[in-house]
Amino acid sequence: MKENSIAVIGAGKWGSALHFALSQKQEVYIASRTPRDVKNFVDLQTALECEYLVIAIPAQEIRAWLKQNFIFNGQKVLVASKGIEANSGEFLNEIYAPFIPDKNIGFISGPSFAAEVIKGLPCALVINSSSKKLYKEFEPFFPNFIKTYYSSDVIGAEVAGAYKNVLAIASGICEGLNLGKNAQASLIARGLVEMQRFGKVFKAKKSSFLGLSGAGDLFLTANSTMSRNFRVGLGLAQNKKLEDILEELGEVAEGVKTAIAIQNLSRKYQIYTPIANEVNLVLLGKNPKDSLKDLLKS
Repeated sequence: MKENSIAVIGAGKWGSALHFALSQKQEVYIASRTPRDVKNFVDLQTALECEYLVIAIPAQEIRAWLKQNFIFNGQKVLVASKGIEANSGEFLNEIYAPFIPDKNIGFISGPSFAAEVIKGLPCALVINSSSKKLYKEFEPFFPNFIKTYYSSDVIGAEVAGAYKNVLAIASGICEGLNLGKNAQASLIARGLVEMQRFGKVFKAKKSSFLGLSGAGDLFLTANSTMSRNFRVGLGLAQNKKLEDILEELGEVAEGVKTAIAIQNLSRKYQIYTPIANEVNLVLLGKNPKDSLKDLLKS
């Protein structure tokens, strides 16, 4: 293992933005399954030999990737993806658990569009980990334009980061149906309560949903066409087919699969999640206008 070296694994928009940000203070490698013409691009094996790793691989792909590629050699890891695995209903911390000890892993959360980070615009992020020591090791890597905070509430960050993508789809539908800002604000506020209700079942802290990881990320993602999930909602409101919307995006919209996972978990644990449930039904083909009527009744 190469001590004090750092690599980003995953060269999508978010991985590339983090690579840019972290490169402001030190040399940072980046690896991806698709070769990229970027500074310090290396093969995966070289990246995995670094002491510090930032992994930005989509939530639905990470389990298979870990099984095929990852061997733990004491690396410290920050997870930069958000979502719940659709097939199993497991959170990312549960997926990573067999591969990396809790003290060696943290999860990034907070309002952060990649397009703004890569321009060096200011933002704030939370590093969520059971180990504050891990936070203190990663914190110096971040540039001056990114303010970092520590939280031990890993599950709270997980729930918030996953759930806000589903709520962003709902907000995009609201925008696409021209329902107005009153309706949109009501939807987002009600969504925040729903997110917190869901998180409570998994022992998440209430404070996480009122801070950067919850309200901060939700307000950002559910109010801008810069959000992929918001654009999915816009497309659904225009009666576009989901496969066509995703093809146009050309990127992963985590909320699509996460909606399935949330609905399955809400059934299993009997959690009241009307917005997430309606989003899932719209993704499966329900008319968004009918969904709106049913949501107003719930």
